[in-house]
Amino acid sequence: MHPVDIVEIVGSLLILVAFGASQLGRLDAHSVPYLVLNIAGSAVLAVIAAAQQSWGFLLLEGTWAIVSAASLAARVIRRADPPASPPTHRA
Repeated sequence: MHPVDIVEIVGSLLILVAFGASQLGRLDAHSVPYLVLNIAGSAVLAVIAAAQQSWGFLLLEGTWAIVSAASLAARVIRRADPPASPPTHRA
C-alpha cells in the first residue's frame, strides 16, 4: 500500500463518518463539524483525483468540497449576524 492510498482512505473515512453520524441522528447535516468533515475529506480526494487525472472523480469530489465550503461559509456568516430585533408597533 502506497502513502497516497492511506491518505485516500482517510479522506474517504472523513466523509463516511460524517454521513454515518448524520444518518444515525448523531450529527446535524448543517452543523459545522459535519461540513468540516465533508470539506476535508472531499478536498483530499479531489486533490488525489486531479493528480491521477481522474476527471469524473475530480468533478464529484471537487463539487462536494465547494458545496460544503459554501454551506459552511453561509453558516458562519449567519452566526456572525446579530439577530434582528422585533418590530415595534406604535399606536
